[in-house]
Amino acid sequence: MERKIGIVGASVSGLLACKYILSKGFHPIVFESQSSIGGVWTKALETTKLQTPKPFYQFSDFAWPLSVTEYFPDKHVVLDYIEAYAKHFHLLNHIKFNTKVAGIEYEGFQDEEIQSWSLWGGTGEPFSSRGKWKLIVEDLNTLSTEIYQVDFVIFCVGRFSGLPNIPEFPPNKGPEAFHGKVIHSMEYAAMDDEKAAEFIKGKRVIVVGFQKSALDIAMECCAANGVENPCTVLYRTAHWHLPDYFKRGFSLAYMYFNRFSELMVHKPGEGFLLGLLATILTPLRWAYSKFVESDIKRKFHLAKHGMIPTQSFLHELSSCLTSTVPEKFYDKVEDGEIKLKKAPSFSFCDNGVMVEDETAPIEAEVVILATGFKGEKKLKDMFVSQTFQNFIAGSPDTATPLYRECIQPRIPQLAVIGYSESNANLYTSEIRCRWLAELLDGTFKLPSIEEMEKDVRKWDEYLKQYSGGYYRRKCIGALHVWYNDQLCKDMGWNPRRKKGLFAEFFEPYGPLDYVPS
Repeated sequence: MERKIGIVGASVSGLLACKYILSKGFHPIVFESQSSIGGVWTKALETTKLQTPKPFYQFSDFAWPLSVTEYFPDKHVVLDYIEAYAKHFHLLNHIKFNTKVAGIEYEGFQDEEIQSWSLWGGTGEPFSSRGKWKLIVEDLNTLSTEIYQVDFVIFCVGRFSGLPNIPEFPPNKGPEAFHGKVIHSMEYAAMDDEKAAEFIKGKRVIVVGFQKSALDIAMECCAANGVENPCTVLYRTAHWHLPDYFKRGFSLAYMYFNRFSELMVHKPGEGFLLGLLATILTPLRWAYSKFVESDIKRKFHLAKHGMIPTQSFLHELSSCLTSTVPEKFYDKVEDGEIKLKKAPSFSFCDNGVMVEDETAPIEAEVVILATGFKGEKKLKDMFVSQTFQNFIAGSPDTATPLYRECIQPRIPQLAVIGYSESNANLYTSEIRCRWLAELLDGTFKLPSIEEMEKDVRKWDEYLKQYSGGYYRRKCIGALHVWYNDQLCKDMGWNPRRKKGLFAEFFEPYGPLDYVPS
């Protein structure tokens, strides 16, 4: 009997999941709430460009067209590439557009029985003759609801869409006190280019946040208003954003994306010798970070602008907080078109915002909150069962508990792809989808629930050590190779993918290293 696999989301992760599920002879059904594929790329700002160098953001079996010469292509080029991939592998026929999965419910076992299991799904197998998932699916065109029953569910909903994170304010000090307009960056990105330009044209705009979307919006405000109406960027924490991926002529990939760089980091599940080596190499790890920091400070004149972060670059990399700064961003700061204002906290007043310890408001007519998304809540709310909601959320002081960043040990017949972050998300999602396809095909079995939860705790400890307060972002940015090693070993692949000892330790690892031999 053909196994039905429900895939939620036609993002890059969803397309990869569909492709590799098909390769094993399963029947994928992809539910996509929008009318097109591409996930966050369909709602990206007009000025958005790829944040990962092109060689690290590509499908292992589908190269970029030779006509694409930019190192960081813009959103239109990226979308064209993703669409070409979907067409090449005939994935579009498996996608149901404008369909929203409102909730999923597991049928076949009672909660008490599930909680007594020592193996994933009770037997350690990915499928069950008794257990099925019921998907409650809304057709956004007809507003009708349909029920689908599938043998396995793959969530590919990502962290950076759907449910905006709106800061909380004391009574009468939130957006309701402001006489202007307050929107989230998600709403701004959803506008077409002409409407977005009209929305900010001739207005004093405050952008709250200092991640990539905030910087891009600030640059669009500059283009619309110039120095006559400077854009104010409120930020809580300065970050080590990159001018490029070359530090004094040396590629960042050779410093942080190879096996040698990971010898300097304590790793989950490492043995005594690797732990000792990481401790011995601590001064070198510190020197690497300071080398990159000095280059960023020099290129952006961060000291002049009071923008030197207190945390290290390695901390930023380990938290997936690094991004490339839009071209000429700090030139706009120099010219007065962008004003940077540190704001540990702020509140609204009738004509703008009040920053903590300031006596006068920053006046504005528009405030755009580039304050991220509630990815954890979006994932949790997909489940009808309170028990499964609790499982996927984990405890308040841990990150979302996913074994291999894909499987919640206590939730059967379900995987999550694309939720845990990396610094090269496409390539990370691809190897995860390969791993999952091999798991579903019976190539290997998962260890016991107890063993998986023990491994999850080790990764959680690593995240807290290197990411600090950002551990819930589930970033494997500084341990790409080590993480991929675990997946390779599970699948029976040789984790050493390079030819020669020097290449193995010092050349950067990328998507093409994981092409099956």
